[in-house]
This record gives sequence, C-alpha cells and structure tokens, in this order.
Amino acid sequence: MLHLKSKDAAVQNDPDTTLVTQTAPINTVTHGGRAKCLQRLVRLDLPVPRTVALSFMTIERIAQGELPDVSAVMDEFPEDALVCVRPSSQDPDWGGPGAVLNIGMNDARFASFSKTMGEEAAASIYTRFIQSYAINVARLDPDMFDDVEGEGRAALAQTLEAYELETDEKFPQLRSTQLAAVLRSMARAWSGTSARLLRQAKGAPADAGLGLVVQQMIFGVGAGKCGSGVLQLVDSETGAPQVTGRYLSQSQGRDALEGASDALYLTRDPRGPSLEEKLPEAFETLKTYASLMRHRLRAEMQVEFAIDNGVVHILDGVRVSRSSRAAVRIAVTLAEDGIISREEALMRVQPRLLTELLHRQIDPSAKRDIVGKGIAASPGAATGRLVFDSAEAQASAARGESCILVRRETSSEDVRGMHAAKAVLTERGGITSHAAVIGRGIGLPCVVGASSLVFNQRDKTITSKDGRVFHAGDEMTVDGSTGQVLAGAAAMQEAALDDYFKKLMAWATDSADIKVRANADTPQDAQTARNFNAEGIGLCRTEHMFFDRGRLTVMREMIFADTSDGRRAVLERLLPMQREDFTQLFQIMQGTPVCIRLFDPPLHEFLPMDASGQRELAEALGLPRSDVTRRIEAMREYNPMLGLRGVRLGITVPEIYEMQARAIFEAIVDASQNGDSVMAEIMIPLVSARREVELVKTAIDAVAHAVRQERGVDFAYRLGVMVETPRAALRAGEIAPYCSFLSFGTNDLTQMTYGLSRDDAGRFMSDYVQQGVFDEDPFHTLDHDGVGELLTLGAQRGRMAQPDITLSVCGEHGGNPESIAFCRAAGFHYVSCSPFRVPVARLAAAQLAIADKIQ
Repeated sequence: MLHLKSKDAAVQNDPDTTLVTQTAPINTVTHGGRAKCLQRLVRLDLPVPRTVALSFMTIERIAQGELPDVSAVMDEFPEDALVCVRPSSQDPDWGGPGAVLNIGMNDARFASFSKTMGEEAAASIYTRFIQSYAINVARLDPDMFDDVEGEGRAALAQTLEAYELETDEKFPQLRSTQLAAVLRSMARAWSGTSARLLRQAKGAPADAGLGLVVQQMIFGVGAGKCGSGVLQLVDSETGAPQVTGRYLSQSQGRDALEGASDALYLTRDPRGPSLEEKLPEAFETLKTYASLMRHRLRAEMQVEFAIDNGVVHILDGVRVSRSSRAAVRIAVTLAEDGIISREEALMRVQPRLLTELLHRQIDPSAKRDIVGKGIAASPGAATGRLVFDSAEAQASAARGESCILVRRETSSEDVRGMHAAKAVLTERGGITSHAAVIGRGIGLPCVVGASSLVFNQRDKTITSKDGRVFHAGDEMTVDGSTGQVLAGAAAMQEAALDDYFKKLMAWATDSADIKVRANADTPQDAQTARNFNAEGIGLCRTEHMFFDRGRLTVMREMIFADTSDGRRAVLERLLPMQREDFTQLFQIMQGTPVCIRLFDPPLHEFLPMDASGQRELAEALGLPRSDVTRRIEAMREYNPMLGLRGVRLGITVPEIYEMQARAIFEAIVDASQNGDSVMAEIMIPLVSARREVELVKTAIDAVAHAVRQERGVDFAYRLGVMVETPRAALRAGEIAPYCSFLSFGTNDLTQMTYGLSRDDAGRFMSDYVQQGVFDEDPFHTLDHDGVGELLTLGAQRGRMAQPDITLSVCGEHGGNPESIAFCRAAGFHYVSCSPFRVPVARLAAAQLAIADKIQ
C-alpha cells in the first residue's frame, strides 16, 4: 500500500497543483473526472501510486506560457521515481491528449535500473520514453523510428541517435525539464483548433477544461512477476456479468489491449494461458478491488492495474465502455442490486441510445464503403437490392427478396411500397418529409435528401460522386441512423429488446409526469405502439387507409362522382372497410384513447399522375382517357399543401367526413360489445376559424345521433381540432369552447410559421445551421422562440376559454427530448410521436420529471 503523505507543503498549499489524498480539495469540475476517481480510490484504501492533480486553471495558464512550480511537483515523488502524465477532462468521453509514461528516465537512471531490474528492461523503459517524448512533445514523425532494430541497449542507442539527429540537440536529462515540456505540450494540444472541434463533436462545451494527473510509475517490467492490464466485471457488448480484460507480462500502460499475441486472458480459457492460472492471488485481489469499486463508486468500472514483483497496484479506474444494450442492462442491474435507485438508473441511460436498441444497426466494426450521404430521417439500417418504384418493391417482397425503395421523393401512393421495402432512399426531402414521417412510423430505415447522389428514375440508376453507377438490382445498404449510403451488404447487429429494456421502460412510465402516445395509422402500427406501452394513439391519419389497392379504385370513383348522392353511394362501399380499420384500432388499444384525424390531404393525391396510371383508371371507370386526364388537370392546385384539404375539404365535400364519422361510431359500438372500454377522439385537421369547427361539429353530432338511434346503444366520444395553422393558435380562445382538446400539429405549424417547405428544407438546412441562421433544423427540434410562442399562446388562450381542455403535440417533435421539455414546461398533457420513438420519449419524459425533483 502506498500512503500519500506530502513531503513538501508547496504542492499541498497550492489549490491548482494538489496531492491526491482522501481530504484534498479535488472536484470533477475543477480537476477532471480522472483526478476525482483517483481520489475516490484512495478513499477506498486501494493501492494507488502517489499522484498530483493539476487543475483546469493550471493547464490553461500553462497553455498561455505560465508554468507552475514544476520542481515542487517533482519533489512530491521519490528522487529516483519516474512519473507519467495522464489527461483528466471533466467527461471521459471528451478525450484528451495521450498519456506520456516514464518521465524522469535518463542516462543515469538507465545505469541504475540496469542493476536492479536488468539491462533489457531498463533499456525498454528508456527507449519507450524517448520515442513517446519525440512524438508527443517534440512533435516528430513516428516514422523516424522505423529503422530502429533489435532490442535492449542497441535499440536504445539507435533511438537516442535518431532523436538527436532530428532535433540537433541532446535528449533532456533533468526530470523537471522533461515534465515541464510534457505539461506544456499536452496543454497546448488540448487548446488546439482540431482538438476543440473534436470535443465539440462529442458534445463538450467550447470552453471545456482539461486537468492533468502526474502519477508515480509502477513499472510493470523487471525482475519477478511484472506486467500490466485491465479488468472489468461485465461484458461491454451485453452488460452480462463476466470477468473480461487482458494482462501482458513485462508491459506498461494499456499495452495488453493493443493486440499483443502473448497477452494472457484473465480467467481460465481453452484458447490460452490466463492470469487466473499464472497469478491466482493477484487475480483474486483484482476481482475484489473491482467489486469494491462497483459498490462504492456505484458504477461498473474498468480497473487499470500493474503488477510489480507480484504486488498489485491500481493505476486508474474508468467507466466501462458499453454498447446501448449493455448500458441499459448495467443501469437496471445496479438498481436491482440496490447500488443505485431506479431514478438514477433512468438518468444514466441517454434517450438516444434506445434508438439503437429498437432497430438493426450496422456492426460498429464493419467496414463501410460509403458512396453518399443524406439526412438520417428514420433510424436503423438495412441491406437490399435497389428498386425504383413501389410496384417492384411489392413484387420483391412477394418473392421473399429484400429491397431498397429509391424515389426522388415519396408520396401517399408509395406507402404500400414502403411497407414492402427494407429501407427507403430519396433524393429530396427533410426530417419531416413524407418518407421520413412514414419511415419512423413503421420502423423503416430511411435516408432522405441524398443530394450527393445523382438519381435517374428513367434509367433506374444512382451515380455517386466518385463516378460509380448502381443499377436496379444492385445491392446497397442504407443507414438511417447516420444518413450514410453504402455499397454492398454490411454486417449487422440485431435489435435487442430484452427484459432489462422492458424494466427500464416500466420505471420510466412510473416516473414521468407527461404522457406519451403514438402516431399510428394501421393495426400493425397500433400493435407496435401497444408493445411499447404507449398511453394511447395521439394521431391516426385516416388517409393512409385509402391507399390499399382494393380501396384506391373506389376512392378514385368517389372523386370522379359528379353529385353528392353519387359520392355517398361510392363511399358506402368504403364504409365497412373504414369501420373494420377503426374497430381493430379500438380493440388493440383497449382502455386507452384513440385520436382519429379526419381526412386531410387534397384529393388529387389519390389520382395517378403518369400516363399508364391514367389509362388504367380510365379503363376502371369506363371513361375516355381524355376525360380522365382533363379532370385530373382541373384538380391540380398551385400549392396543394395550402389548398383544398383538411377541414376545407370536409366542409365543401361533407360526404367524406360523414362516412368517416359513421365508421368511427359504428366501430365504437362493435368494439365495445363485450364490455371492452373504448375511448374515441375525433380530430378536425387544418382548422383556422371557429365557424369551421361549428359546421363540422354539427355534422358529426348528427351522425352520432343517427347511429345511436339505429344501434340502440349510447356511446361517448371527444371532439377536438388539430392546431397546425398560426391563426388557429392565435384564435384558440374562440375555438376551444367547441372542443375537448387542442392537438398541435407542429410539422405543418412549423412549415407555415417559417413559410418553409418541410420537403425541400433538407436541400439547404445544413448550411443554415452551420452558418448560425438557425440553431437547429426547426423540423427536428421545436423552435422555442417562434413556433413555441404560438404553442404557448394557443395553450394559454385555450385554457382561458375552457380550463379543462386537453393540450398535446402530435407532430414529430413529440419524440424529441428537447421538445418534450418545452411541452412539459408549457403544461401540455401529452406528446405523440411515431411508435418506434415512444420509448425514447418515455425515457426523456421520466428524466425531466426526475431532474425537477432533484432540483
């Protein structure tokens, strides 16, 4: 055991250069995570080598040319001791400059150590230090040592000669001179532009500080049983209990992890010798220390150790690196073992990690042949053969072949093809484009706005920037988590929704104080939402139900009908189909609310735009093709997103909403026949004026009355509006008295507030964010200042008119943690998002509630 008692008050009295003792004033925010962890290990009476911690402020001053009293630092260590310097940033994920070992090694100590540990070991230490000093401090090219041959004294002589030839000076011999140069080099490396950009990419603030620790070397080489290695008690990939790590005899630092062929396994292993067999006492000691660290530091830790003549020394403890799956299991297991609370377990898992669990991902170790990049619109990865239209995607699925659907941009007609494909790739679009929204809803990997690739729909090819051409049938991989498009098939990791994931989600539901619903359009979507314990359906887009091939022709007949009676007659054929859809949704979501949005898109979206489709429609309707073409042209709108759609269509073509209302009410009766609870909500889209709500509400209430009379059964339902125009938000006080709820559709509300097409924004949004025009893509993260103000005003005015009105967000922002925080602070009752984003939203909601309690 090394006891840390100061021999010199100079360091002990300097708050910026502090000897690490049990009571030293060391904090993560002033000295970094490594320094604080070492202090905790000292408090556990573990055999930690003598260590001095240098604060952030000290390193900042060193970078500016102001060195501390280096001699006083060195005086804290025995005169013949060597030291190493390691980085200590506030968060270990932010990295730092590489460690430099064996500082203090010189000609005199080489002679001395040659007598005590042997010439070869002493030469190895000296050689290693010279090369490390040359590369990390003198900034010389590592290649200059490629010609060094042999071992021992010969290799040392060659290394010294190479250094002196390159620098034109003798290698420094004073320990304080060496240390000063190392400190200066590491401080300046941290403050460099490239290092700063790399940290910021990992989420570090621009002014993140660096601390350094100066620690006495435990050699790991020399006479007797010597070496170094790392040990941890869990598997980094799965989180399962398992002693893992490596040990390398006659080594220093983390040499054992660098692929040495003679490194030992830790536990008995049929593949080769182990530390457990060679040094059983040291092995048991290490396991004991690791277990103690787990319980007292309340985390799974990787122990870095050195063995000197059979004696174990603990050099460092770092948080075990972990996959998403392991992160969940480790957090849950620590809570179940009583080491941390359930609330702390929830706080330890980043919501974004759950996305990786929910979908197949490309194996991190797989080689990536990247041919293009777009916007990562829907997470997960898939491999398949390229197809360029939805019909071919469905044909591929029927043959049992995996395919990637490639489109310039998708429309409602492509929904069936998207269901058949393994992934979608589009040339245009943004984070809330049609392909992105549907992809997230059905858990389909999707990359949109891949403008770095040239799409040729006619020739059915994709051309990359490097000139490679990919044809229909060629195999490609789409990574919707990174936006990358890869040539060929990449190795995959499967989704991992195990019992630990389910427990974490159950704890999240118990802790959250804002509900999470799912946007679900089909029974399959609803079942996914139910599996993820969504607290209802917040948005069911009924128009997607009409694109089934058996219904599309009927829908087109309705559009071509010339009279109200003609439309009603055709809609009578759609009624049982819609009723069955809604009945299934109510049965799946039994006991939780189902919010059904009435028909929203303009009718022209259901009509074929290509010649072959128009010919087929003419044949189906028994009309001349010219009549069909003329009618389709007449229905075209200059700006269909702002034209005859939503409530405007419901008022001018009321037969559609009447049919849907009847289907909903009859489904309520059918689904509740066995006493099952049905909570139905009807939502009117694209409202801008109170009178629109009055007209539709009157018509729907009339249908409800008729169904009650016909069926002889009473039932309840709630009516509300989708607030997706700025005017609806501003006039919410007038609209609210006619509603049970206001559900803010932030996709369209953002689009209309900015005057920005969500389908085209992806072409330039990255440039806007990079140049600081927008802090973030407003379709990805809710714009608190602009769109958020409309939400706040709408919520306030709606509550003033009707205090018990339910408020929610049903745009894709509902699955974004930052946006959930805004909604929660504004007093919204729930958010709704794609089914596969429900777990992310539930965890984020729980963490927000827990954070408030902590404060």
